[in-house]
Amino acid sequence: MGETYSIRGLDMYVEQFVNPEKPAIVFLHGFTGSTSTWRGAMNTLKDDYSVYAVDLIGHGKTSIPTEPARYAMSEQVADLDCLFDQLQLSRFILVGYSMGGRLAIGYTASHPEKIEALLLESSSPGLQKEEERIARRASDASLAERILHDGIETFVNNWENIPLFESQKMLSVDKRQAIREERMSQSPSGLANSLRGFGTGSQPSYWEVLNELQMPVLLMTGELDSKFVAIAREMKKDLPNASQIIVPQAGHAIHVEKPELFVTIVKEYLEGLTY
Repeated sequence: MGETYSIRGLDMYVEQFVNPEKPAIVFLHGFTGSTSTWRGAMNTLKDDYSVYAVDLIGHGKTSIPTEPARYAMSEQVADLDCLFDQLQLSRFILVGYSMGGRLAIGYTASHPEKIEALLLESSSPGLQKEEERIARRASDASLAERILHDGIETFVNNWENIPLFESQKMLSVDKRQAIREERMSQSPSGLANSLRGFGTGSQPSYWEVLNELQMPVLLMTGELDSKFVAIAREMKKDLPNASQIIVPQAGHAIHVEKPELFVTIVKEYLEGLTY
């Protein structure tokens, strides 16, 4: 199920259930996440699809380069393209959550011919204004320093209490513990370099190219995550073939907070497409 691939000087870890006769789905996790966040969805979907989840650079079991520049959008897009070639994926469905959604948009903008459908959970095409990007880079650099200085436990204690994840406090103790363990397993330098090289302020803005993405796009947001509900509404205006679903009583991480509903949404949306 899990395998490591040598990709442009990195070891990239992938969990997969290969079903060659079926359409392929690739999952990209968010900041502090890993392939483990997708296991429930993958187990449900594996009979009807070939499913893959990738540990992104600096996360999980994938390499942790020391240079923040190696985490840049252009580098990660090139990594993914090389990985997909090794996996023999020439056309597939791409699913990205939060940070992974930003990367999914970046990859799709560079390789639209490979994307059958793009499913974005609580994602953004970046910041439109340079002053916003400058301010965000400064904020991310400050957080990166704190992670390195204070250590992973202090960071996680603070991170799980930011407003973005407030709704996760309604989850069961077991689920909250699983999320915490996934965050605690990360490398401080991997997270710090991800913030420095791949934070929202460091990546290009893709707002201007949304109108070029002709494939079906599903925008999933939780109703309690008002910031990303608004971002998705704006994205939908620019995307030629987009649908938006607002999930009741869910926050930023729909696949964690409402896992059965998340998979149902994905399945029903994909079943409605013509391959």
